[in-house]
Amino acid sequence: MSDELSSPPELSTEPIEITVEARAHGWRIDHYLCRLYPNYTRVLFQKAIKQEAVLVNGLPVKAARRMRVNDRVSVRLPELPDNQLPPEDIPLDIIYEDDFIAVINKPSDMIVHPGKGNYAGTLAGALQHHFDQLSDVAGQFRPGIVHRLDRNTSGLLVVAKDNQVHARLSAQFEKREVQKEYRAIVWGCMEFDTDYIETFMCVHPRHREKMIVCDEGGNARDAFTYYEAIQRYKAFTYVRLKPRTGRTHQLRVHMQHIGHSIVADRVYGGRITLKMKDLSVQAEADAAELESDILIERQALHAYRLEFSHPHSGKPMQFEAPLPEDMQQTLAALDQYQKEN
Repeated sequence: MSDELSSPPELSTEPIEITVEARAHGWRIDHYLCRLYPNYTRVLFQKAIKQEAVLVNGLPVKAARRMRVNDRVSVRLPELPDNQLPPEDIPLDIIYEDDFIAVINKPSDMIVHPGKGNYAGTLAGALQHHFDQLSDVAGQFRPGIVHRLDRNTSGLLVVAKDNQVHARLSAQFEKREVQKEYRAIVWGCMEFDTDYIETFMCVHPRHREKMIVCDEGGNARDAFTYYEAIQRYKAFTYVRLKPRTGRTHQLRVHMQHIGHSIVADRVYGGRITLKMKDLSVQAEADAAELESDILIERQALHAYRLEFSHPHSGKPMQFEAPLPEDMQQTLAALDQYQKEN
């Protein structure tokens, strides 16, 4: 018998309090906790439940207990093995910090947490260096990390400094109470000023690193995105994106789905870079005098605004991160060479 099955897990001393949201109604308590905390196995949660470390409305339960809306769950999480991620002295753009949270403006080409052979240069390693205390509820390789951005997407992330704060922030994301706004530059001149994209999404059946729009059923999950054209150009659009759900690669897949892939999105856009010569003959001629005619070589997607309630005080918080230099220079070139006369 494995150690995980034969011995009870060590438990945290401070319980985390959770209120069950509507869409979790009917889920088993062990499934629900695994969904909230994917770094833990069902076996570990089942052992914790047997130790009466999980209470629902103040009472111990069995693993098969079904959740009801507004149930109050108190859980002392099993301690994960101490595989501490080594800190890395990487500069961070810290937009805001207090005793409970920090808001980071992540640069492009930075992985949020280690995985698939990428263990150095991550945001997680940088956080370990910059902060004395971070939540570990998501595991030792994800200190403080409540949500994530794709490697080549820049912009705002909120970081939790303890597990209770982490749980409260996670609940806001789960209940879709966090407002996120992205800015993107996409191929093509959009027809509509605003529109709402509603689809289902799932993992690509052959390319597991990709997501696709699919039919309802199976492992498909609903995905909703509102978009608004900020500035149209001859062959491009600068657009505001507001996701209501937070599916993997959602914005990139939705833009591809409506025929307006994000510029320089090598997975969903079909091109690796945007160059001056892609804008006009005149732009190509002018670029001949420059050292490089490349405008941007990563997906032109930036997490621009983030709004949520402070997990300790309840105060509404709103943050903005200015467009990074590569997107600014791309827009400047579009203003010069792509505006309609």
